[in-house]
Amino acid sequence: MATEGNIHARPIAIQPARSAPHVEEAHHPWLQHHFDSMEQQAEASTLGMWVFLVTEIMFFGGLFMAYLVYRHASPAGFQEASHHLNIYWGTANTAILIVSSLTMALAVRAAQTSQPRGTQVLFLGLTIVLGLAFLGIKAIEYADKFKDHIVPGPYFQWEGTHAKPAEQFYSLYFAMTGLHALHMIIGVGIMSVIMLLAWRRTFDEEYYTPVEVAGLYWHFVDIVWIFLFPLLYLIGRHYHAG
Repeated sequence: MATEGNIHARPIAIQPARSAPHVEEAHHPWLQHHFDSMEQQAEASTLGMWVFLVTEIMFFGGLFMAYLVYRHASPAGFQEASHHLNIYWGTANTAILIVSSLTMALAVRAAQTSQPRGTQVLFLGLTIVLGLAFLGIKAIEYADKFKDHIVPGPYFQWEGTHAKPAEQFYSLYFAMTGLHALHMIIGVGIMSVIMLLAWRRTFDEEYYTPVEVAGLYWHFVDIVWIFLFPLLYLIGRHYHAG
């Protein structure tokens, strides 16, 4: 009978428990690596655009304040200068931008609801066309100002009684509308890229942030014009040259 001493117990190696194989969560192709979810990415993008728009408001706010200060100093001169702006072109551009805000909102809605790419491209294309129409009318207005020699500078000519305030008015006019037109040109470029992405079926109910953020920018540009139009075009409607 074998004794226990004759039995050489072999050490039993304890293997660490194997962890379950790691299963990667579904990763959206447009989710950037530094975000945990599409929702977080959308919130960060929207916040970033709002911060940018706040800086734009401060930038345009300085021009608006300069306009108010100079107009307060010479209201008659500003009225006389404003009277020479084409109210019909200004009204047409206002209507164009209001309609473009509608088409932009419809484009965002089309992306949010996963509508066919044709619908998304249609509304984005209409927005671009309206933006180009606005720029075309503004180019006509600028051409008229050059033709009439009322562009501030060494060749500025004014037949009214308030030459200096008129030149100040048109200096602000070109600065404010020119800067706004530049933002519109940038907006058309952004919308062209967004439309190309929509054609490639990029946007749906899970991913539409670029359309939404671009829409915020477009609406901001439209709102700036809503303030520019009455300040520049409407103050001289009841002015009568004496």
